[in-house]
Amino acid sequence: MNLLVRILVTAILVMVIAYFMPGVIVDGFGTSIIVAIVLGLLNIFIKPLLVLFTLPVTILTFGLFLLVINALIILLCTEIVAGFEVQSFWTALFFSIILSLLQSIMFSVSGQKD
Repeated sequence: MNLLVRILVTAILVMVIAYFMPGVIVDGFGTSIIVAIVLGLLNIFIKPLLVLFTLPVTILTFGLFLLVINALIILLCTEIVAGFEVQSFWTALFFSIILSLLQSIMFSVSGQKD
């Protein structure tokens, strides 16, 4: 049940961000649910590999390169999910930052653990 709530919250946040942020297009709520699921799967399977391969750069930039990895995950999600489009790398970077911040706020308010 906890996983389902997290997916729904992420899907709602994706829709809200896409509504207010130019350069992000989501066809509908069904697409945003698929985006939330794909982002979760990419964060589980692909992101650890990217972090491992880019560990020296991440250490040199004091962890800021993780923002670039998050943007790349968003861009990869746009290639996988039809109906979800992010215009540029910078848009993906801002989208990932806003999504992460809003998820942190939502889950801290609801009392769920990360």
